[in-house]
Amino acid sequence: MRSSPEALVHRPQHWLKLAGLAGLGLAAVVVLLGLLSRGLASQQLKARTLADADPTVQVIAPTREGKGEVLTLPGQVEADDDAVIHARVSGYLKAWNVDIGAHVKQGQVLAEIDTPELDQQLAQAKAALATAEANQKLAQITASRWANLLARDAVSHQEADEKAGDLEAKTAISQAAKADVDRLQALETFKKIVAPFDGVVTARSTDIGALIAAGQPNDPGLFTVADVRRLRIYVRVPQIYSAEIAPGAAATLTAPEYPGQSFQAKLTSTSDAVGAQSGALLVELQMENADNRLKPGEYVQA
Repeated sequence: MRSSPEALVHRPQHWLKLAGLAGLGLAAVVVLLGLLSRGLASQQLKARTLADADPTVQVIAPTREGKGEVLTLPGQVEADDDAVIHARVSGYLKAWNVDIGAHVKQGQVLAEIDTPELDQQLAQAKAALATAEANQKLAQITASRWANLLARDAVSHQEADEKAGDLEAKTAISQAAKADVDRLQALETFKKIVAPFDGVVTARSTDIGALIAAGQPNDPGLFTVADVRRLRIYVRVPQIYSAEIAPGAAATLTAPEYPGQSFQAKLTSTSDAVGAQSGALLVELQMENADNRLKPGEYVQA
C-alpha cells in the first residue's frame, strides 16, 4: 500500500480545542457578570425608589429676631437752643468782644453800641421830668394854700377845686415824664449786647463802626449763639412707617465726617400730623453732645 503524502495526512489540532473551550468559558463568565450586574442595578433602583417614596424635610426651631425693621432716613441737626441776637437800639457798633467759635456764658457782653441819639433823648427826658416835678411841687403848694383858705371861707369851692385839679394834672405829667425816662434808661441797657445763655458763637454779622438800625425787617442780627451741649435731630418719616413711630424709640446716627462711627439718640416727640406736601411725619430726636463732635446745621443718617 502506498503511503499518502505528508501534506495530505490529517493530524488532530489540540490547541484549537483548547481555544474553543476557553472561548466558551469566557462567554459564560461575561454572561454571568452581566446577569449579576443587572440584578444588582435592579436592587439599587428598587431601594432608591423606596427611599424617594418617603418625603425628607428639615426641622428647625423658630426663634424671635432681636431687632425689628431698620429704617434709615436723612436728618437735620439743630442746637437745643439757637438764638439770633438783634440790636434793640440804633447807633454804631463801638466794639465787639467775641468772634465765631467762642464759648460764652449767660450775661457775657458780646458787643457795645454807641447811641448818641438815644443819649440825647435820655437827657431831654430827664430835663422834662425835672420841669414836670417842679410844676407838680408848685401845684401841690398852691393847692394846699387854697385848701387852707377854703377852710376859712376866704375862697370859693370852685377856686379850691381848680387848684386841686391842677395838682392832679401836674402829677400825671410828672408821672408820664418819669415813665419816659425809665423807658429810655431801659433802652440804654441794650447798648451792651449780652449772651442769652451758655453756648458757642456760631455767627458774627457786624464789625466796628457798622451802622446798627434796630427794628429793620431784613436785619440779619449781630450774633448767633447756640447751645450745642444737647442736639435736636429732625427727621421726616414716610407715612407708610408713621404708625410704627412712637416716643422712646432708639436711633443710631452716622455722619459723613466720622466714617465707621455712630451716635445714639432717642425719639422724643412727633408732630402727630403728616405733611400735606411732603407726605411724611416730622419726628424729633435728641442726643447728648458734650464733646461737641456733631455741629448744628449738618446732615446725618438716622
